[in-house]
Amino acid sequence: MERILNRIPSFWLVILGFLGIILAGALLLMLPFATRPGESTTFSDALFTATSAVCVTGLVVHDTVSHWTLAGQGIILLLIQLGGLGVVMAVIGLSMIRRKQIGLKQRNLMQDSVSAPSLGGIMDLFLFIIKGFILFETAGALCFLLSWHSSMPELQNIWYSLFHSVSAFCNAGFDLMGANAPFSSLTAWSGHTLINTAVMLLIIFGGIGFVSWKDIIQHRLSFRKYHLQTKIILVTSLLLVLLPALFFFLTELKNLPLKDRLLASLFQSVTTRTAGFNTVDLTAFSDRGVAIMILLMLTGGSPGSTAGGMKTTTLAVLAATAWSVLRKSPDTILFQRRIRSEQIRTAMSLLFVYFTLFFLGGMVISAVEELPLLTCLFETASAIGTVGLTLGITPSLGLFSRIILMFLMFLGRVGGMTVFFALIPAEHTAGKYPAEPIAIG
Repeated sequence: MERILNRIPSFWLVILGFLGIILAGALLLMLPFATRPGESTTFSDALFTATSAVCVTGLVVHDTVSHWTLAGQGIILLLIQLGGLGVVMAVIGLSMIRRKQIGLKQRNLMQDSVSAPSLGGIMDLFLFIIKGFILFETAGALCFLLSWHSSMPELQNIWYSLFHSVSAFCNAGFDLMGANAPFSSLTAWSGHTLINTAVMLLIIFGGIGFVSWKDIIQHRLSFRKYHLQTKIILVTSLLLVLLPALFFFLTELKNLPLKDRLLASLFQSVTTRTAGFNTVDLTAFSDRGVAIMILLMLTGGSPGSTAGGMKTTTLAVLAATAWSVLRKSPDTILFQRRIRSEQIRTAMSLLFVYFTLFFLGGMVISAVEELPLLTCLFETASAIGTVGLTLGITPSLGLFSRIILMFLMFLGRVGGMTVFFALIPAEHTAGKYPAEPIAIG
C-alpha cells in the first residue's frame, strides 16, 4: 500500500483525501440519527452539506440547528475541523498518534498543505499549528461562554460556544442560531461587542496563516525582520479590512446607531473574505455593496491558512505587477524585494482560473434558475472563495446548480492550481519556440 501511495503525485493525494472525507461525511449525515424527526436528508443534500463543511464554506441547503440533530451537528463540526486543519495534516497527525514514521513523501505533503517555505522544521511547524488550533479555539469558546451564559442553558452554551469557535477559526461560517429565524446567522447579536470582536479575531487569526504566525512570534513587533510573505499578508489583509469597512460605514449601514454601524461595517468587511457569518441583512445592500463583497470573496484569505479564495498574496503580486508596468519598471517589487517571474505567472493564472469559473458558474446558474445575474455571481464568488455568504437562494437551487457550487467550493479549498495540475498533463518541450512580438493594449 505504501509503495502505491508513493507513486501517486502529491496533488492527487490531496484531492483524493478531501474527496474521501467529503463522501464519508455525506454518508454519515444520511444516517437516521443525524436528522431531526420529521426531516429527511437526500444524498444530494448530505453531499452538499459535507462539501461545504470540509471546504469550510458555510453554504447550506438546510438550517443547521433546525434540520440536524446534535449528532448531525457533531459530524458537521468534525468535518469543519478536518477541513480547516487540512485533510493531509489531519491524517499525518493520526499517524503520529499511532507512532508511525513520517517519511519524506508525507513531509512534502505537509509542506504543500501549509505553504511552508521549506521542509526544514516541518514537524515543529505541524506541532505549532496543532497548538495554535487548540489555543485559538479554546479562547474563542471562552469568549462565547461569557457572552451567552445568561441567554441559554449551560450545556447548550458549552456546545454553541465550541461549535461557533471552531466554525469561526476555521473560517467555515456554519452557525446554530436558526432556532427562531432559520438562516439568520449572527444577526441577533449585531450589537454585541464581545461576540463581534471574538468572531472577527478568530476569522482574522485563522485566515492569516500559521507560517506567518510563527514568523510574527519569532520576530515579535519587528516588522523589518518579517519574511516578505508575512509583510505582504499583514499589509494586504489590513487594507482589505479597513477600506471596505469604511465603504460599508459610509454607504450601506447609515440607518444603524453609531456603535452598531461601526461593528457591522468591520464585521461584514472581515467575514466577507472567507468566513460566511453575517450580522446584518445582506439582501438590503445596494448593487455597489454586493459588487464590493464579490471582489472580497474572490480574494479570500492568505496562503497556508484555513481560508480559501485566490489569496491575499495573489492580489498583492498582481497589483504590484500592474504598478511596475505603469512605471515602465522591468521588475515587480514589494518591500524592496523582487518577485520572481514564475510567481507572477502563477498569480495571473490563478486570477484567470478563478474569475473564469466564478463568472461562467454565475452565468449558468442564472440561466438555469432564471435568477438575477448579480445574485448568482454573489453565490459563485461565495463558493469559490469558500466564504458561505448568500443572498438567500442556496436552499432553492436545483441539483445542477448545486453541483456547480460543490465543484467551486472544492476547487476553492483544495486550490485551483492543485486541481488543474492533477487534471492537465505537464508539457515537456526540448527547446523553445521562436518569439514574435504582438500588440498589447
